[in-house]
Amino acid sequence: MQINRVYFNQNEPINFSFVQNVDDFRVDEIGISKYVSHGRFAICKIKKTNITTWDMIKELSIQLNISEQQIGYAGLKDKSATTTQYVSIPAQIAQNINVFKHKNIQIEDLQYSDSSIQKGDLDGNKFTIRLHNINPEDLHKIYQNISHIQKHGLPNYFGYQRFGFDDKFEKTQAVAYGEEIIKDKKLQHMLVSIYQSYIFNSWLVKRVEISKENGLKKLQELDGDIYDYKNKDIITGIMPGNKIPRAKKEAGKLESEFDDELVVDFKGYRRAAVIKPQDIKNKFDAKDNSMLLEFTLPKSSYATVFVECLANKNFGY
Repeated sequence: MQINRVYFNQNEPINFSFVQNVDDFRVDEIGISKYVSHGRFAICKIKKTNITTWDMIKELSIQLNISEQQIGYAGLKDKSATTTQYVSIPAQIAQNINVFKHKNIQIEDLQYSDSSIQKGDLDGNKFTIRLHNINPEDLHKIYQNISHIQKHGLPNYFGYQRFGFDDKFEKTQAVAYGEEIIKDKKLQHMLVSIYQSYIFNSWLVKRVEISKENGLKKLQELDGDIYDYKNKDIITGIMPGNKIPRAKKEAGKLESEFDDELVVDFKGYRRAAVIKPQDIKNKFDAKDNSMLLEFTLPKSSYATVFVECLANKNFGY
């Protein structure tokens, strides 16, 4: 159920190599600051490689002899990467951390807090990515695209990792409609989220296409748009579900083409249509024609979308 993501770049696609792996893709959580000298919860800074956050939590649960529900985390991190993130566990269990061993999981630090980590507690993520096989003649195009991203931001698509490689549309839609019951609540939530993400991406592609047709290099505002409540300049798109406002007038007419009001039993929300990466740095290595990129993104945004925007093409399929 992948959909081709469209970007504002005017130049032709740029060919370079980008592969997610532990050497070329690093993610570090930022913005978690609940530390005190004591507290009811131990906050563990964890470095992991080639393992999902869920599998990491499962391993912690087994070795520390606590339930997965007792382990708090702020967000999911990529499997094919080197990542650091924070988890919370009951303070009385912290003494067992010393005996924890796993070849893909390393506990780097331990602090304490009066509260556990909850989903969404992080401010964002810092990414360090290396691109390979860059043609030096394309460098000026890459720099142009970086400049455009710094000025106008980039479409906040869900990346290809969100959807996987199999066609899940009918199944995710059935779960979202309540026509198919999934006993595993974690899996149920994931499938509904995939369906909501597909709708959001489809809507955002249309908005970008309309903006480009009108000669704009950024997202065009439409009458009736709904903006982010924290940042009045950011247009939001729909993740269908219950108790969410819908756009009105011109924006609402277009949004209704993608909205799905049959998704009523699951929480919906509105997602920023455009994000602006911060602290963008790049360094080209002429010895092997590679480039090291560093940047930070707000939570729930995808570094692979940033790379796609640079290349002006889709990766992952």
